[in-house]
Amino acid sequence: MNQQTTQNLSPFDLLARSWQRPAAVAAVCFSADGSAVAFTSVDGSVAIGPVADQEPPESRIRVSGDLGQTTIRPRQKPPAPLIATSALGDGDVPLTSYLRSGFLIGTTTGQALHLAADGEVTETPINIEGPIVAIAHNDGTATTAISNGHDVFLSRAHDEMVKLQQAASSSTQAVAFSPDGKRLAFDSGNGVSIRTVDGDPVPLRDFSMPAGLTSLRWSGDGSWLACGLETGGFVLASPADGQSAIVGGFPSPVRTVCWSRPANALFASGAFRIAGWSMAAPPLHDAASGALETGRPGLVPVETVAAHPERKIIAAGYANGRLTIAPIGSRDELVVKPSGSAITALAWSGDGQHLAAGMVDGTAAIITFPALLFK
Repeated sequence: MNQQTTQNLSPFDLLARSWQRPAAVAAVCFSADGSAVAFTSVDGSVAIGPVADQEPPESRIRVSGDLGQTTIRPRQKPPAPLIATSALGDGDVPLTSYLRSGFLIGTTTGQALHLAADGEVTETPINIEGPIVAIAHNDGTATTAISNGHDVFLSRAHDEMVKLQQAASSSTQAVAFSPDGKRLAFDSGNGVSIRTVDGDPVPLRDFSMPAGLTSLRWSGDGSWLACGLETGGFVLASPADGQSAIVGGFPSPVRTVCWSRPANALFASGAFRIAGWSMAAPPLHDAASGALETGRPGLVPVETVAAHPERKIIAAGYANGRLTIAPIGSRDELVVKPSGSAITALAWSGDGQHLAAGMVDGTAAIITFPALLFK
C-alpha cells in the first residue's frame, strides 16, 4: 500500500518544498548569490525562504540491488517556515535582487526598502514622491531605476536621484537594465524607450508598441529586447540597429518572455504550447522563422515560462496548474505537477538546481532537482 501511494506521487510531491501564503503569489526572485528566494503576494507582503534543502533529493534516492531501479522516498520533515513581512503596499510590490543575498522592494510610499535574507527591513536613501510601481537594480554598476508610473528615476550608488527627462507616461509599469547595466529600457506609455545610463542619460532608441506592455527582458548579451504585450503577442527589438517586429497570434496575453543562453533562444507565454524561437534565425520578418517545437500542445494556455541558466531546458506553468520542464526543440517533457491552481510565476536559481514557483491559491514552492534527472 505504501509502495503504491509513493508511486502515485508526482515529482512535485517528491521534490518540492511548499508553503501556503495568505494571498496569491505574484512574483518570485532569487537573491544574487542564490542563497534565498523571495515570493511577493497580491496582499503586499513578501516572504523569504532559504534555497538550501535540508533533505536534498540525492539523500532520498535509493537504487534497488536486484533490479537496479531508482526510487526517491518522500520528505520526512516539513520545511522550515518562510519569513514573511507585513503588507508593504496595496497590491503586489515590485522587487529585485540586491546586495548579494538581499532584495530591494518598492513601496506605495515611494521608499525603496532593503529586505535582508533574514527578513530584516531597512530604509535606503532611494525615495521619490508617489508609489514605486517598477524597480530594477544592476549590481555591476550599483545603479537602481524606479518608476512612480509617471516618471523614471536613477540612483547611482545611493547618490541623489536623477529624473530622466522626457520620461515615461502615466502607464509606466516596467523598467529593465541591460546585462552590463549601461542601458535602461522602460515603458514609455505608447512603446519602449531605451536610454544610455553610463554617464549622463542619453536617449538611444524608441520603439512603438501596438498594445500595453506586460514585461521587458533583455537577452543575455544585451543585443535583443523582448517585450510582452497585453493583447496577443510580443515585440522583438534590436536596440543596435533599430529593427523590430511584432510576433502575434497568441490567444492570451504574453505575461512573460525569457531567454535561453545555452540554446540561443527566446520563449514566450500565452500560447497553447511552449512557444519558442531560435535566435539563429530570429522572427523579424517571418513569425515562423526559427520556431522551435518544444513540449506538447494542449487546450490550456501557458501562463509563465523560465529558461534553465545552464542547460537547454525550459520550464512552463499553465493556467490549470500543470507545471512541466522540456528539452528545448523536443516534444519530450517531464510533468512536474499535473494540475492544481494556476501557476503565476517561475524562476530558476543561478545554478539551475532549484525552480521557484508561485500559484494563484497562495502556494509558494522551491523544487529541487537531482542532478541525475538532467542527464
